[in-house]
Amino acid sequence: MDIASLIGLILAMGLILVSIMLGAAPFSAFIDVPSGLVVVGGAFAAALICFPLGSILKSPIIALKVIMNKAEDRLALIKSIVELAEVARKDGLLALEAKIGDIQNPLVRTGLQMAVDGTAPEIVEEVLRTEVAGMAMRHREGKSIMDQLGRFAPAYGMIGTLMGLIMMLQDMSDPSGIGAGMAVALITTLYGAIVANVFFSPFAEKLGLMSRNEQLSMEIAIRGVMAIQSGESPRAIDQKLQTYLPAKQRELA
Repeated sequence: MDIASLIGLILAMGLILVSIMLGAAPFSAFIDVPSGLVVVGGAFAAALICFPLGSILKSPIIALKVIMNKAEDRLALIKSIVELAEVARKDGLLALEAKIGDIQNPLVRTGLQMAVDGTAPEIVEEVLRTEVAGMAMRHREGKSIMDQLGRFAPAYGMIGTLMGLIMMLQDMSDPSGIGAGMAVALITTLYGAIVANVFFSPFAEKLGLMSRNEQLSMEIAIRGVMAIQSGESPRAIDQKLQTYLPAKQRELA
């Protein structure tokens, strides 16, 4: 679980709720179901025009990944690759066949299985990099969906506000109701700003960060597999792969 994302969500919503409770207006003044429908429903309706239905239906799962994501331990990944390199150096590449089922990283597992099967190094690398490219494309689409939802929500908030103002101005017979009507009209803009800046836009940024981190881990895996297949020494592989780590982590390795 990504603790930072969870804390950020709780803090953002908590600060908004506390501010409302400390204000003069009652909490019920900030609740309006039609406004919520216009903002959320409108944003997703616009997103359906931009993306395939299947991609939009996956958006709740994408959002959940932001909360449940756990970054891969790159230092542990490097250590596991070095251990495999030691086996290959001592007993030969074919000795890794007995270890493949225990390998946690799917890219390392796929690459070493191909290497053990005698696949040419350039083909192994091509297959692994194609896997990375496919993952990156899926991640870009998920981030793009959240980005667009973050753009559409405030726009539909403004649309809802304009609709409310038009309905209010249609009936000016009771001047005392203008203030209340204006307040209800502005709720839609508030909802749009909250949904965009508490959920959609931050989720999009976190998805981008997660994708970059995963691509870096996959690059380490590919470099490790290729080094093992080419017969490099475990020490050389360790030193090469640790250059992908921050200096402080390298010192602990």
